[in-house]
Amino acid sequence: MILEMKVPSPGESITEVEIASWLVEDGDYVEKDQAIAEVDSDKATLELPAEVSGTITLKAEEGDAVEVGAVVCLIDTSATKPEGDSSTKEQKEEAPKAEVSSVANSGATESKTYATGTASPAAKKILSEKDIDAASVSGSGKDGRITKEDAINAVPSMGTPTGGSRGTSRSKMSMLRRKVAERLVEAKNTTAMLTTFNEVDMSPIFALRKEYKETFKSKHGVGLGFMSFFTLAVVRALKMYPAVNSMIDGKEMISYDFCDISIAVSGPKGLMVPVMRNVENLSFRGVESEVKRLAIRARDGQITVDEMTGGTFTISNGGVFGSMLSTPIINPPQSGILGMHNIVERPVAIDGKVEIRPIMYVALSYDHRIIDGKESVGFLVAVKEALENPIELLMHNDIKKALEL
Repeated sequence: MILEMKVPSPGESITEVEIASWLVEDGDYVEKDQAIAEVDSDKATLELPAEVSGTITLKAEEGDAVEVGAVVCLIDTSATKPEGDSSTKEQKEEAPKAEVSSVANSGATESKTYATGTASPAAKKILSEKDIDAASVSGSGKDGRITKEDAINAVPSMGTPTGGSRGTSRSKMSMLRRKVAERLVEAKNTTAMLTTFNEVDMSPIFALRKEYKETFKSKHGVGLGFMSFFTLAVVRALKMYPAVNSMIDGKEMISYDFCDISIAVSGPKGLMVPVMRNVENLSFRGVESEVKRLAIRARDGQITVDEMTGGTFTISNGGVFGSMLSTPIINPPQSGILGMHNIVERPVAIDGKVEIRPIMYVALSYDHRIIDGKESVGFLVAVKEALENPIELLMHNDIKKALEL
């Protein structure tokens, strides 16, 4: 029996995917549920599992864009598994390399004569005027002779000759990366984006983490990081300034009474933005557990389209890569994004005296079409206040209850 395997729908509104890579080769025997391909949609990279066991025949090439529902391979279920067949695509690709190389080299001898690389008198004069060594020019004349035209077309080397590699490579962008690029350009072109900045004294959070992080980790199995403080500070500020938790739909503004926070994480295919749902109902432990879960799924390439759909506000932490300051780009159709940055000890004035404090610069990029300057600045100040006074504003003066210790 021959089974036709069709591209399943990765999610609503997705009509096309791209074959990122085949994990098997044409004619291989595959087991049921074995991952046979990676497919890119405009939102995520997903694995395509074999629906049955049998011998596979590929019907699409890597890099092909195929419609959802299209046949991408055939599986012959009547085939029997070859004994001792444990080969993989990587092993098959690796084995013949040396043989191919030796075959190629055996026929790579070139026929050269005394004329090869020799410049004609006219060509020699032109090369001399250009200060170009004839040895660096490939001749197109008979037996490789350098002609006058070759000399005219020769370009002198620019800059200091170092003998280093000057190779280039060209590779096709994945569908996910192309979609990210489109959305970033769309955000710049279709929103009235503006960024406001502030700084946060992280000393209070440092003190809390120093005192409670070990107890918190042993009790809940996750670390007490900065993301829970920032996320809960954002939720508080969104409640105070609901316009920031809104987005434009045509001539209308949609506001939300819930907070679905998108978090930018780095995955094997590039930047991904999974969503934490109803964060207004999460505790410190809940946020840290959800951040860890989504980060692991992104790292392992297991993020689903549903987990990346929606979101009313985004938090991006460029500080983990060492960024001091940036202007994050809005994640459309959202209207705001908070950028976190690295923490650096800086001299600051405290009660008329200079003290060294761990300072983080924060940035809020927002859509000025629906968020006014007063609201944007007020929102960022509210985030700053909560982070600099977390015990009162985020823990309601009960640390152990807030941390569920």
